[in-house]
Amino acid sequence: MSTEVKIPAVGESITSGVLSGWLKQNGDAVLDGESIFSLETDKISTEIPSPASGTLQIMVAAGEEVKIGQIVAMIDPAGAAGEPEAKETTAKATVTASAKADEPAKEEPALSPAVRRLAAEEKIPLGEVTGTGKHGQVTKPDLINYLERPAKKETEDLSSEASAKEEPKQKPAPAPVAERKEVVPSVPASTDGRSVRRKMSPLRKKIAAQLVMAQQNAAMLTTFNECDMSAVMHLRSSYQEAFQKRHGTKLGFMSFFIKAVVDALHLVPAMNARIDGDDLVENRYYDIGVAVGTERGLVVPVVRDADKKSFAELENSVGGFAAKAREGKLQLDELTGGVFTITNGGIYGSLLSTPILNPPQSGILGMHKIQDRPMAIGGKIEIRPMMYLALSYDHRVVDGKEAVTFLVRVKECIEDPTRLLLQG
Repeated sequence: MSTEVKIPAVGESITSGVLSGWLKQNGDAVLDGESIFSLETDKISTEIPSPASGTLQIMVAAGEEVKIGQIVAMIDPAGAAGEPEAKETTAKATVTASAKADEPAKEEPALSPAVRRLAAEEKIPLGEVTGTGKHGQVTKPDLINYLERPAKKETEDLSSEASAKEEPKQKPAPAPVAERKEVVPSVPASTDGRSVRRKMSPLRKKIAAQLVMAQQNAAMLTTFNECDMSAVMHLRSSYQEAFQKRHGTKLGFMSFFIKAVVDALHLVPAMNARIDGDDLVENRYYDIGVAVGTERGLVVPVVRDADKKSFAELENSVGGFAAKAREGKLQLDELTGGVFTITNGGIYGSLLSTPILNPPQSGILGMHKIQDRPMAIGGKIEIRPMMYLALSYDHRVVDGKEAVTFLVRVKECIEDPTRLLLQG
């Protein structure tokens, strides 16, 4: 009896994804647990394993949008590893492949998922790319260099041609050379070089759809405040060396804000609630999402039970997520189930913004750039390191008074960090 290959559930707020590519061909033999296709959602790109061993029968083409639970292939057990002869043949093939591992000229090095995705999106012929990785493996920087090389060559050719034809009263070139550098080899540019058209990646399309859905389906409102970062900065500078020596990680700002958000969620339970149909679900746990920017888009890994973690544990969790995000190694279960999200646009220089909700959550806190500003302190003007805070919330769940109370509590915890230690 054939086994159905279905799109797995990837979170309570995700109903569809994009089948970005098949890792096996139609009719190939696959093993139970072997990755057979890549799935992309607005949160993550991951490889989905085969639920059984047998022959793959593909039913949905790569690049199509698929629903959670949709059948995309069948696994025919006929001839699968299970008969003694098949097992013996497979074992011999494995030994033979291992014996040939010393022949790099005949065996292509394995490609990472990130390299395969970029090559597929940009339609790069991998045979033309020179690998600089271990055993000649093609890396992501190799692909980027390959994409840039033709543009650079075209720029040099244009410059040489312009120099050769230069005349005293030569008319200016119709398009600046700097604009030509944006040309991607696989995408045709306009004739004058002023624009380039390329297809959106599956991940970017899902992010766009998710953001529009968030704005259309929630009564989103944003309230603002500012906090004095002097106390937290002084605390960090005083204990940074000892903290790093003891815990092996730096004491950053994010752990303070996670602690402050948890404290404020205890004070304002409405912010820790969500709408589910006609019901209002109030969460009694504190799994906090922390937005992390990557080359391919924004992902939001979740720090589980943030209320039970120490500052060191929070810093290790956030740092670990950031490293995984950059390497494309985040797992699906690390990106689902959050009750509240924190995003820090300040690391990119943002002074003020209005963050968009991460459905089905009812609140998101935006941190921003720390900037010295004159403040009235005790009747005197002092220069203080200030940060604007922005809280976007779903007005269907949270009233204005509750939202302001929540944000003021976060401000109080940051300006007086001892509250976080005394639970005051």
